[in-house]
Amino acid sequence: MTSIPENELHETPENPHALWEGDLGTLGEQSRRALLELLKGPYLSGRRRPQLWQALVADEAVIRSRLHELFLDVVIDRQDEFAFTRRVDTDELTTPSALRTEAMSFLDTAMLLVLRGHLLASAGERRVVVGKQEIYEQLAVYREGDDAAWAKRLNGSWTRMLNRFNVLHKVEEDRAEISPVLKVVIGPEQAASFTELYRGIAERGTSTSDTDDSAETEEDTA
Repeated sequence: MTSIPENELHETPENPHALWEGDLGTLGEQSRRALLELLKGPYLSGRRRPQLWQALVADEAVIRSRLHELFLDVVIDRQDEFAFTRRVDTDELTTPSALRTEAMSFLDTAMLLVLRGHLLASAGERRVVVGKQEIYEQLAVYREGDDAAWAKRLNGSWTRMLNRFNVLHKVEEDRAEISPVLKVVIGPEQAASFTELYRGIAERGTSTSDTDDSAETEEDTA
């Protein structure tokens, strides 16, 4: 009987998708980057990352399979070209969460609702751009404290919309484009619930300082 050389016993077939020595991955580089972008969150934008978007669409089935192994699913909006991950919703088993929950201040949530309102009111437009002062004026019903303190809170929320939650994209000084992802990140029922609560606060003149961190959002993370 012919014996197999010992140095060949542990050899594995060559991987045509390998990007480095010992790489066992089966996705191409751009598809891997698309998967990583989804895991990093909060979402993948086709308008801002066209190569990754094309890779996601081309390898959707495999990428969805990879996410399912982490109890995650991917939501893809082909019209507005964005995608994000969320925990698998099923009654068949209790799934663990791979998403980081981050608390949002009252003003953060109120600003999200105002931005979402602008987005829905401009349905059909490819881009919706708003001015910072315009949004601030709509939030004036919740104003409390002196001018400096209120301006600091507003500027803090605006900055978080740009840099942390990525629902605003700066186009020029004090003006930004609203991401279409807001249409689905905050659903109609959730938006209606928050709007009713905040309307009551505004009418009663209740302090919002005790309501900070009252809302939570899930951000995608590995």
